[in-house]
Amino acid sequence: MLNALEVFTVVVVGLLVGVELSVAFIINRILGALPEDSYQLGRAHGGRMLGALMPFWYIGSLVLAVVWAAGRWHQSGTGLVVTGAGLLVLSVVMSILLLVPINNRSKSWTPENRPADWREQSDRWDRYHYARVAVLVAAFTLLAAALA
Repeated sequence: MLNALEVFTVVVVGLLVGVELSVAFIINRILGALPEDSYQLGRAHGGRMLGALMPFWYIGSLVLAVVWAAGRWHQSGTGLVVTGAGLLVLSVVMSILLLVPINNRSKSWTPENRPADWREQSDRWDRYHYARVAVLVAAFTLLAAALA
């Protein structure tokens, strides 16, 4: 049963990493090539859609990693799982403190009501997101190594 949990955890975290990588390096670049109003509207829509889903995915990934670590506490590879879970905690903290506040503001913006610095706020969100993606990739790598 625990082996299935381990595989499921790696798959869930791997899919999370894939989505966040695609946001960082594909979706935002596609949106950035659109006219300014369309770019901003696309980001607002993405913020609403992913903002509703991602908290469950992040917390769920963390819970899975913690259960895995607890179930294998005194076995080989547990340090990798604990460190991976710690990085997932860091990604949640980064999200709450850095990314969510910007997302909560930007998801309601329209071309008519967006602030003058909307582009700077979007760029700041992107920089924070790149850092969070690096943390997620590291967490996924550690969990995958623990599985192997």
